[in-house]
Amino acid sequence: MSSKTDVTRLKTVLMLTLLLTSLLLISCNKPDRTEKLKQDYLRSRVDYCGLPITEDHKIDTELVSNVLDKLKRGKAVDIDGLSAEHLLFCHPSISVILAKLFQTMMLFSVIPNGFRYSYIVPLPKSNDCFSKSLTCNDFRGIAISPILSKVFEHCVLNKLGSFLKTADNQFGFKKGIGCNYAVRAARGAVENSVNGGNIANICAIDLSKAFDKVNHFALFSKLMHETTYS
Repeated sequence: MSSKTDVTRLKTVLMLTLLLTSLLLISCNKPDRTEKLKQDYLRSRVDYCGLPITEDHKIDTELVSNVLDKLKRGKAVDIDGLSAEHLLFCHPSISVILAKLFQTMMLFSVIPNGFRYSYIVPLPKSNDCFSKSLTCNDFRGIAISPILSKVFEHCVLNKLGSFLKTADNQFGFKKGIGCNYAVRAARGAVENSVNGGNIANICAIDLSKAFDKVNHFALFSKLMHETTYS
């Protein structure tokens, strides 16, 4: 190494290599690790009981009506052939019926099987899809979920969203926060380091299909250890 900067960069690369290697060794997607996580979750789920649901957190008719009014129109129909327009233009009593349904679901901790079904629509990632041969990697799958399950999700998020906290340094998948916030935070960290006479090294990691590879049993166990409702 010819300078102190090169030595620092080498140390940073070695530390990241060791970190990624350790993560691969304890990967939740290994068969034995997956089975252990599954069994741990099933044992914990038997005696699990979240915080009690109070009257302030129950889904009422007014909330369902407000959620229906905010549904986006002109979207694709779900697997049952239903769209937002079916709920928006049907009899007003639909809000009462759905509120009773959602209350019953939360009371007995049961989700209808129909809420779990969706279909995938492949969308090309690039704009030059007509000028080259495409492969499966050139498409992004969009899941079209049942419209009733979307209404239920919005209602739950409205009532229990305050319990779903994230770190201040997370910029993705958060309402009102985007890439510009992440760029500003990174730039501020670099400027503070440089102004203090230190060396700033930045490493960007792109995890392919990270969301699809999340182990559900590990995620459920983590949520159960947080302050969440049953």
